[in-house]
Amino acid sequence: MSRTRRRAAILGAAATSVVAGVALLPNWSAGAAVVDDPKVDAGTKATFQRLADAVFTDRTEALVDGKRDKHGKPLTDGFSGDVKLSSKQNRAEDAALSSLDQRKERLAQLGEKYSKGSTTVTLDATNVKGRKAKVAVTETTTLTYEKVRGDEPKATGFQAHHELTFTADRHGNWQLTGIRDTDEGLAVNQTAKPSVAPMVATTTSTTPSAPKASTSYPGPANAKNFTASGLDYKAMAAYAKQYWSNYNPAYPNFNGHGAGGDCTNFVSQALKAGGWKHVPGYVYDYTRWFGNADIQSDSFVGVNEWSWFAQNSKRTTPLANVYQLDVGDVLQVDFDKDGSKDHTMIVTSRSRGVPYVTYHSTNTYSRSVASIVASYPTAAYYAYRT
Repeated sequence: MSRTRRRAAILGAAATSVVAGVALLPNWSAGAAVVDDPKVDAGTKATFQRLADAVFTDRTEALVDGKRDKHGKPLTDGFSGDVKLSSKQNRAEDAALSSLDQRKERLAQLGEKYSKGSTTVTLDATNVKGRKAKVAVTETTTLTYEKVRGDEPKATGFQAHHELTFTADRHGNWQLTGIRDTDEGLAVNQTAKPSVAPMVATTTSTTPSAPKASTSYPGPANAKNFTASGLDYKAMAAYAKQYWSNYNPAYPNFNGHGAGGDCTNFVSQALKAGGWKHVPGYVYDYTRWFGNADIQSDSFVGVNEWSWFAQNSKRTTPLANVYQLDVGDVLQVDFDKDGSKDHTMIVTSRSRGVPYVTYHSTNTYSRSVASIVASYPTAAYYAYRT
């Protein structure tokens, strides 16, 4: 039933009840102006997009200088009236910006700064039901490294997907009431706890286990021999840089397919591009490793299964410290320290003792290991030399 017909029915029932001495009141406060379910036209959608852009730009700028408009206030402060932040979401964004300010300070202690940031948001879809609107957006962010060490990559960046919930009040004005990351939530300007894979991988007493790596900076010297293995580590890095956001159609895309996403599948592809050979066999056997468009072993796409294969096959050796990682090496993270690893990344460059990783879910290039550690200081880390 439409809002208009429902109101007519309520008014009719109220009139009948008044005769009987009982008055029925509508849900809204007496005397308040109530509009029918509001329409979302092109102008409203554009304002949704602008507010989303302001939210994520504020988060990015908190890692640079924390100021956005000429008065030094967040961009979201400039929204009121028809579309704005709810009071609850406003408090949530204030907390997020405070957390990012602290992250910026931790990064500075590790010798990392950003000279500028750039964020753009595109609106992908809008789904309106009554007084709620679900808005899907894509955020594209680039942070330019300040030359502290001297040979850092030019920039780091990512693409992230979000779902924003807008709720209309009684006057038909829309308030942003919720933000949900629809990929794995591993962007440099995000503060929410990453989603983690449930512990479904079965381990036994014979399952190879990698030791945890220290995150103390700087790490002890452990130079990589780039010729001993016969692998092409530059090709691994080049592959990751080529396909960090434009997925290779020769492989399936697991982004958005539950916890874990496409991260290990992507790293396996890069290792294969650099010379790792298939080990055919049963897909559930962690001693096998293979992947193409049609079929992939669990060890090719699974975080824990990849670790078991890498250790069992002797294709990797564990590193004692994450800052020992070099180009072509692999970093894994167990965010909640439950013994089940949650995320896989590959190193694509190194600058004076600091490795930089590229990964899928959230699609990210050239993010420093220092930034990963500063963002998730309580996680457990596993470093693998390939």
